[in-house]
Amino acid sequence: MGRVRVSFAASTLAVVTLALVLIGTPQSGAFTRISYTLSMTRPTTHLFEVSIALQTPAGTVPANVDLQMPMWQPGRYSNADFAKNVQEFSASTGSQPLPFEKIDSQTWRVQTRGNRTFNVAYKVFGNDLSGTYAQLDGTHGNFNGGEIFMYVVGHKRDAVDLRIQKPSGWRAINGSSETLDQAEWKYPNYEILIDNPTEIGPDWTVDEFTTGGKKYRVVVHSRGPEGGQRPALVRDLRRIVEAEVEMWGPPDFDRYTFLYHFAADNKSFDGMEHLVSTQIINGGNLGDPGVLGRMLEDSAHEFFHVWNVKRLRPAALGPWDWTRPANTKSLWIAEGLTQYYGNLMMRRAGLWDDRRYLSELEGSLEYVENSPGVQLMSAVDASLAAPFIDSAVHRQQTNLSNTSVTYYIKGELVGVVMDLTIRGRTNGRQSLDDVLRQMYDELYVKAPNASYYLKGRGYSEEDFVRFMSQVSRTDMQTFYDRYIQGVEPLPYDAAFAVVGLRLEKIAEDTMSTGIVIERTGAGLRLAALPTSGAAARSGLQQGDQLVSIGGSLVTRANWQAALERYKPGDRVKVQVERYGRTVDVDLVIAEPDRFSYRLEDLPDVSAEARRLRAGWLSGK
Repeated sequence: MGRVRVSFAASTLAVVTLALVLIGTPQSGAFTRISYTLSMTRPTTHLFEVSIALQTPAGTVPANVDLQMPMWQPGRYSNADFAKNVQEFSASTGSQPLPFEKIDSQTWRVQTRGNRTFNVAYKVFGNDLSGTYAQLDGTHGNFNGGEIFMYVVGHKRDAVDLRIQKPSGWRAINGSSETLDQAEWKYPNYEILIDNPTEIGPDWTVDEFTTGGKKYRVVVHSRGPEGGQRPALVRDLRRIVEAEVEMWGPPDFDRYTFLYHFAADNKSFDGMEHLVSTQIINGGNLGDPGVLGRMLEDSAHEFFHVWNVKRLRPAALGPWDWTRPANTKSLWIAEGLTQYYGNLMMRRAGLWDDRRYLSELEGSLEYVENSPGVQLMSAVDASLAAPFIDSAVHRQQTNLSNTSVTYYIKGELVGVVMDLTIRGRTNGRQSLDDVLRQMYDELYVKAPNASYYLKGRGYSEEDFVRFMSQVSRTDMQTFYDRYIQGVEPLPYDAAFAVVGLRLEKIAEDTMSTGIVIERTGAGLRLAALPTSGAAARSGLQQGDQLVSIGGSLVTRANWQAALERYKPGDRVKVQVERYGRTVDVDLVIAEPDRFSYRLEDLPDVSAEARRLRAGWLSGK
């Protein structure tokens, strides 16, 4: 998904006042006008030019109006601090400049001087093609919203409009576009404005299909050869859409836009969900081997978010406080269960067979169960740690490699165990599908609106446990406490046995040393070491330069082979260089601690288990 210290007694009032400003305390009355204009007069400078025409509510004109850049935006939960790329801010009324000051890292305060109508203008640097940031260059422009557009503090709920002034020959499209030559849009509030990734350029293409009475657009921006694969992308995408709609029922929109980028730069990879669109980026070309399959897998995940996250949502996910990180215990549901169903939908759409789906599940098991953090961080705690682990950049060294686990993959495994557990307890009459459908119906479709942002209300963890218990017809609180709130190993054996499978755990090696070498550099510098591994227990540490093993000098080419001569329990002299000194350490070789996993049929699988497996994989 950035992430000032004052003495308490003398500064309490100042701190409280600033906090009220930062959280956007509502001001009286809606602004009569909040109109954004986006220009790109010199694309090769990577500078988007933004102007905002503002008219304050009728009546008393506020002395000051604050405008703010978000610290982050939906779908990416770590702080991005978009204000750092803002430059050349100004404010004016007619031809007269208005005074302003920057009052904190993300807020600009404009003095109105009694003017109801005034304009602000600024530029934003953007040269990152991603689901979080913006890119403008000589070939195209692309933005998501929060990294470009300031909001009026206290008036995010007010209606806004947007006009894009495009370079000659360029066109713009987003999920809200009614036509392919549109240049102006109206939005009911700021949150919806920034929920529309937009592509502006001369050469994107669009294909369309209709299914279930809904229209779908497939917009492709390619920088390299497509290899004739675009028809296959559209065809298989339709199969994914139909499989997911079959589970959920009709989506709450008339038109949806898939926006794909094939960046041909070998570095740009991302995917992000939005209310009526998704933007998915691959660093290769559509014609490259394997790229089509990966884009379909990403699409199955992102389209599932149409229901799970964008509408059925944790209470913290909209409307948002853009001055602080999102805090929700439920990203294991929002993202983890989407990870689970994204893969499952590839099977239900007929794009994967049973073995391919089970192989993906085996990979997830291997990833999570071999992570040291799985014993320390629960699915709930992983959700709360999202600002630290969702593509976050850290200048300070962390121990997250030893203490964290991803809520995506941990949530996926919780999902499969919950699903099979419910199927087993109800003899296949109910499943996790039913839990999500009932939540969607009661909390999104039928619940009173909790805010201006969207229909219905967000859910809590308690809501989820309640729905799980209702559907499974058993109290699921203990399951939640042990395996979701807690860190007990998930009951894989019991869950997979429901569908006639058993989980085989296979050691990947004959022993374990706990030594991890940095991937880059010519030397043998130790990277972050597993805290419970043999190397750390023996006294080796990150930053040590490995010199010799058992008296023999080693290189990147032979250090692993030098260790393979030993077995668990052996004591081996390892020499390292630490801060310019030679240090000898006795390394005690440990038992294997990394495993691969294989899902196999139980002996004599019953007809009932095969029936439940077929229902699980097909959704029938």
